[in-house]
Amino acid sequence: MRLILPGILILLSVFSCVKPSEGEDVIKNGFVKEFRVNGQSVKEGDTVADIDGREVLIDIVFSSDVNRSKIDISRFSITRLSGVFELVNNPDPRTVSIRITQELPGYEYYTFSVFKGENCGLNLINSYKFKFLTRLDESDKFERIPTEELLTLVQERTFRYFWDYAHPVSGLARERLNSGNTVTSGGSGFGVMTIPVAIERDFITRDEGAQRMLTIATFLDEKAETFHGAFPHWLDGETGKAIAFSEKDNGADLVETALLVQGLLAVQQYFDLDNPTESAIRQKIQTIWEAVEWDWFINSANALFWHWSPDYGWDMNMNISGWNEALITYVLAASSPTHPIDKSVYDAGWARNGGMKSGKKFYDITLPLGPDYGGPMFFAHYSFMGLDPRNLKDQYADYWEQNVAHAKINHAYCKANPKGYFGYSESCWGLTASDYHDGYTASSPTNDKGTIAPTAALASMPYTPQESLKALEYFYYVLGDRTFKEYGFVDSFTLGQRWFASSYIAIDQGPIVVMIENYRTGLLWDCFMKNSDICSGLDKLGFTYGKDN
Repeated sequence: MRLILPGILILLSVFSCVKPSEGEDVIKNGFVKEFRVNGQSVKEGDTVADIDGREVLIDIVFSSDVNRSKIDISRFSITRLSGVFELVNNPDPRTVSIRITQELPGYEYYTFSVFKGENCGLNLINSYKFKFLTRLDESDKFERIPTEELLTLVQERTFRYFWDYAHPVSGLARERLNSGNTVTSGGSGFGVMTIPVAIERDFITRDEGAQRMLTIATFLDEKAETFHGAFPHWLDGETGKAIAFSEKDNGADLVETALLVQGLLAVQQYFDLDNPTESAIRQKIQTIWEAVEWDWFINSANALFWHWSPDYGWDMNMNISGWNEALITYVLAASSPTHPIDKSVYDAGWARNGGMKSGKKFYDITLPLGPDYGGPMFFAHYSFMGLDPRNLKDQYADYWEQNVAHAKINHAYCKANPKGYFGYSESCWGLTASDYHDGYTASSPTNDKGTIAPTAALASMPYTPQESLKALEYFYYVLGDRTFKEYGFVDSFTLGQRWFASSYIAIDQGPIVVMIENYRTGLLWDCFMKNSDICSGLDKLGFTYGKDN
């Protein structure tokens, strides 16, 4: 090696002194500095959306001046297409502009590739891929029908999730599509509230509804596992045994219990005929209602505990405190004819002695309670499926004003679209807990992943009728069968990723049926508020309520 190395060094020295012949071009190494589609810049590997496919102009900005006589257009490509490029003059010496010569179909992904090697008088040391998504075709996908017919269609199709897809033994609502024997207590509370809607809308007969309701009430009364009268979050729809929601959440869930009981009490008032089936329904629901030991769930902080487990006790250590979806828990606990709580528990535990108040403004809308921007929209839905927010007031808030403000802020946020998500608009809005492309999340303006859940806007119809009807028409007519399928609207979608959930979730489907009906007729509000126990509980907590207040 000692003998060879000097020779190699001499040869390298000689070659390094060789200069190109006069007139010979020097090929410089280069790279793509910027890529633009219709003026919108996009980084390699990223996607730019909302590109008008009728005319697509691509600008490729290189690191050095290009030699236009040496542009090899064959070294550019676009997915699924060939021979569709033409060069466009650009005065910038570093930019090559290319027009796609055919109209691209709407709402499709395209990848534009720049291959490494010699092109444009440069030696490109890397290849590049840039993605873009063409504009959504906003023409109607379904025939236009009157608004009232559309509302009924959506209610009926969504109701089928709770009727056709109910667990065959218990009649309870499965947690989600393909969840087998796993049924949900809170989602079943929403599900039973769809039965009166279905009867009134002639989707089923009253006798059919009563028979199904008796099956459900009998299962809950005689077979479902409870803990001091409270139900678990999930149950086995065949055996009635608790199914763990998480490691330590394998016992009582008091909020889910409240959502279930709210639905049962509304249905108890609806089935008021003097016949054996409806009398049995009322009796069994009364037994379930009186068995819940609400006062047993008070902890040392003078608040209700959310969870208790026979194996882990109070280890989850979660107070039920506002503002969130759980107002109904305290209302029911105060209303219980057998195990009531005092007003002091409501004030200290739920209202945090006024700590749940907000009063902040967002988009020039004052929010009386809760987290910034209101949180996920289900806060305005779950407690108010039966509990009538019209004229509902106490020392802390006017709850109609609270829910209207929450919905309007959610709408205003999506319309403003501060994160620039593709598809957000005044017609395409609604952030709440739902599936998204990477799992499940409680979407809100402070936790926005670009995913719209139809339930958020549709279940807000009593609060924002114009905005919610616009959303309904967009979801149905513009998105068409991408979103509207066997059991109504799929759980969620992310337009910027062309992702549409294949899932349906009981706690999202139920509010669509029930809150649309409350908007149309107030049916479930009227049923629930007829219960004398509830009125006594509201009186105890210092609420004013009722249509005449």
